[in-house]
Amino acid sequence: MKIEGRNSVRELLKTNKTIDKILVANGMRSAEDKAVVDAAKKSGVKVQFADKSILDKESETRKHQGFIAFVSDYKYAEFDDLISAVRGKDDAFLLLLDGVEDPHNLGSIIRVAECAGVDGIIIGKHRSASVTESVMRISEGGANHIKIAKVTNLNGAIDKIKEENIWVYALELGGQNIYKTDLTGRICIVVGGEDTGVNSLTQKKCDAKISIPMYGKVNSLNASVATGVGVFEALRQRNV
Repeated sequence: MKIEGRNSVRELLKTNKTIDKILVANGMRSAEDKAVVDAAKKSGVKVQFADKSILDKESETRKHQGFIAFVSDYKYAEFDDLISAVRGKDDAFLLLLDGVEDPHNLGSIIRVAECAGVDGIIIGKHRSASVTESVMRISEGGANHIKIAKVTNLNGAIDKIKEENIWVYALELGGQNIYKTDLTGRICIVVGGEDTGVNSLTQKKCDAKISIPMYGKVNSLNASVATGVGVFEALRQRNV
């Protein structure tokens, strides 16, 4: 896997992931550029300088900003390990994605969740975008700092989450006002796909349905925007 972009590479260096090498374009001389190179050398990571044309050929996003890191494929967390990590945590906060297939949305959601301190994200093995180089870049390296588990059966995962006394909310139209719902304590928010929303059976599995009030003529938000609203409303309530 290639991690592209200065910010993404900088965040990658803060993790314990094995980095094979970092390709840096000649002429990267700003203070921020030097800081990334220095951090790589301090960590013992091989830094290789090359003409920008070489990076252009290696780049899959065309937005490498002079930095491309080469690492092993993304390693997902085990779902059971994720559940164990929040067991007994009074403010456990999980996010489950039901059919988010757009890599840009997944990357943005990961970034939002990491910024809000969400404990982990659960995605499906089917009908779901995966963590790719593009998703890593869009998440600005956030995928390096948050646990992401991939499961075969999302509804089965919800059952196990509920067994841990975690209250599961489907973020979907027709539910109770999110701003009038208590989102403190142990919760999991379920966000649906771009076109289909949360699957009807999955909605029935959830403990409750919550909605973001709409006042315009368009009655839905982009999946990543909706996630941001939901996650940060929960964060606001937890910090009042």
